[in-house]
Amino acid sequence: MRLLITRPEPEAERTAEALRAYGHDVLMAPMLCFDPVHGILPDQAFAAVVMTSANAARALHAQSWRERLTSLPAFTVGRHTADAARATGFLEVYSADGDRNDLAKMLSDRFGASHAELAYLCAENRAGDAGLPGTSFAVVPVVVYRMLKAAEFPDAIQAALSQRKIEGVMHFSKRSAEAYINSALRCGVMEGALAPAHYCLSAQVAAPLAAYDAGGIKIAARPDEAALIELVNS
Repeated sequence: MRLLITRPEPEAERTAEALRAYGHDVLMAPMLCFDPVHGILPDQAFAAVVMTSANAARALHAQSWRERLTSLPAFTVGRHTADAARATGFLEVYSADGDRNDLAKMLSDRFGASHAELAYLCAENRAGDAGLPGTSFAVVPVVVYRMLKAAEFPDAIQAALSQRKIEGVMHFSKRSAEAYINSALRCGVMEGALAPAHYCLSAQVAAPLAAYDAGGIKIAARPDEAALIELVNS
């Protein structure tokens, strides 16, 4: 199958390699671009660091206060984020190996009986808070990066869509799906962009596509890369 991956680098290349191993022909058009920003770390004592994206760990390299946090335990949503945290300098890293709900449970098990404050390294345009309402401990958002939307498709991708040469598109976030739709409108290839099968990490990710009546929307059984690849191969 000829597939288009819309997620940002370097994750896009990792996904492409996995799909090529199954014999797929893969094209890439990242719809979001990683941009670290200078974050402001509150002057308070944190018990731990929380990360739901590997980009948060990568963005820490640009922060002057990085060493104030790398000595703390880090709690991450999955293994890729955990690996990025270790590469940034964290020595004590715990992965929920799941989604945000799994991370919330792990944090509740560890800090639920305390009044600890946790630094949540996050994006400027994040989907929400750490998903931990009603807990005694506090999750303090610290913005360290943003994801900028692509303005339009590269010429080669625009041509492939208009000529119906792409059979499936993989979407990993709602914002990247929005950027995909916006790029299709701007480039005048909406019909070709809606025609392929659309493999989405969740129903929330699929919402911008459904709003334009995209055909062939398919939702992964779990909100992770492995489940999305399984869906493509099913």
